[in-house]
Formats: sequence, C-alpha cells, structure tokens
Amino acid sequence: MYGPLKIFSGRAHPVLTQEICAILGIEPGRVSLYSFADGENYAQIDENVRGADVFIVQPTSPPVNDNLMELLIMLDAFKRSSARRVTAVMPYYGYARQDRKDKPRVPITSKLVADLITAAGADRVLTLDLHASQIQGFFNIPVDHLFAAPVVVKYLKTLELGDLTIVSPDAGGVERARAYAKRVGAALAIIDKRRIAANQTEVMHIIGDVEGRNVFIVDDIIDTGGTLIHSVEALAAKGARSISASCTHAVLSGPAISRINESPLHRVIGTNSMPTADKEMECSKLKTLSIADLFAEAIKRIHKEDSVSSLFDM
Repeated sequence: MYGPLKIFSGRAHPVLTQEICAILGIEPGRVSLYSFADGENYAQIDENVRGADVFIVQPTSPPVNDNLMELLIMLDAFKRSSARRVTAVMPYYGYARQDRKDKPRVPITSKLVADLITAAGADRVLTLDLHASQIQGFFNIPVDHLFAAPVVVKYLKTLELGDLTIVSPDAGGVERARAYAKRVGAALAIIDKRRIAANQTEVMHIIGDVEGRNVFIVDDIIDTGGTLIHSVEALAAKGARSISASCTHAVLSGPAISRINESPLHRVIGTNSMPTADKEMECSKLKTLSIADLFAEAIKRIHKEDSVSSLFDM
C-alpha cells in the first residue's frame, strides 16, 4: 500500500500543477528549485516524503533541455528521500519526434530520454498524446498514455459546425483523425505530404471531400506551423468553406504565431500541456483547453490502483 498522495511541480508549468491540486483538494508539495549562475539546476524537497506516492508534474517543453534536466534532478531527489513510488507526469514528452532511425547515423533520442528518466528513479510515467505510441515500449516501467481527444471533442461539439470533415495532416495521424471523426459523426480526409527537409513539407494531394465543407485539422504537435500552413493552403485551394485546427501540444516556436495570424485559419485549439498564456496574447485565433481534469482523474486512479484506460471507454 502506498503512502499519502503528494504532487510536486517543476518550474516548467506550475499553473497546471495548481489546477490539478485544486481539483484533487490537496496543496502542491513544497520544493525549492533554482539555478546557479552557471546554469546548473538545484532541487531540495521541503517536506517529508518517506513512503509517499509522489507525482512530479514537469512537461519537457521549451526550454526542453533545462526542463528535462530539472525533471531528472527532481526524480533523483525524491528517490533518495525514500518516496515509496515516484511518477513522472509529463503532459508533453520532448524529443518524441526522434523516435526511430530514419536516416543513417542518427540517434533515437526519445529512447535515450526514456532511459534517462528510468535511471533517474521514475517508477512510472504519465503522459499525453505521444507523437508515436511505440515510445511506450522504450520504457521498462509502466507508462500511462492519456489522450486529449475527449477534451477537444467536447469543445468541438459546442462549435456546432455543420458539413464537418476531420482532416489528418499526414498518413501517421489517420488513426487520431478517425477517432475524432467517429466521435463527432464527421467525414474524414487525409493530406498526402512529403517532407523535403526538417520543418519543411510539400503537400501532394488531398484524399477525401473538402469542397464547400467546414474542415477541422487534427494534429498532435504544432511547432513552427509550416506543415499546418501548407495543409491550410491546400485545403483552401480545394474549396474548403472554413478551416480550423487543433493540436494537443501548442509548441508554436519561431514564426508559428505570425504564420497562424496571417493564414485563413478561423481558429486553432490547443491544450495547456505546456504554458500558452503568452501565446494567446499574441494570437487571437488560439484557444487553450485545460487538461487539468483529465490528469487529476488519472492521478487519482493511479494512486488508488484503479483503471486508467477506462477513462477513454466510449
């Protein structure tokens, strides 16, 4: 039997941790975190965690390396402080796009990150919409993989978009798009694209009917927005009536926000798997949905040894 439930936050996303704790009716754990002048991270737990069931909320969002290193240091601190079980709660799993050896002499960095998290002392991982589901197999510890679909679909239904087509921006996202289409009773379309360089894609053609329809692009990550804008341009050229998009992880780096602002997109829906407050101020088209309820329920079920997968039963 595990001890008391304790939830701690790294510096990556304390607002989400506070939301989760408020839902569960507990206070966030006390921990001191700061960086030395040379950039080294420091962590000290400011309360007793011996025998506790500890959850550390830390997405490895930008700055990815700093937040990842802080997570590793916190995992080590809790393991050495005799926590009974330590779960790394990673709403956004950085390096997930480097999940296979697709060129000669390249690393599989998402596997390396999995090894680092395990070696640092994590007993299990709780994450959301991995870029590739097989990343779960990179861990030799349990991984609870949550999906943002229920949160996004609930909001999508409130928009009451008629003649709706759900669009997958690439072949890899077809399963996700099909799940959305099934839940809202929409048609499905797929964009066939080819990547010509990092962060550069060339749209080839669209499979499915989008002419005169409200289309809704479903993706897991929007980074620089290049892929998204190419998709929007292709859909507009095919006569789409309106174009919206959603992503689980609104990284929105580099020119992404300016690209979205200048595009024909009506709206972009994201989640708070990483902080987005500053991005919302710059991009009026961005709507952020909270995943705090989803994570709070998952954490409660893990603590009580209940089923997490039943969260997504249709």
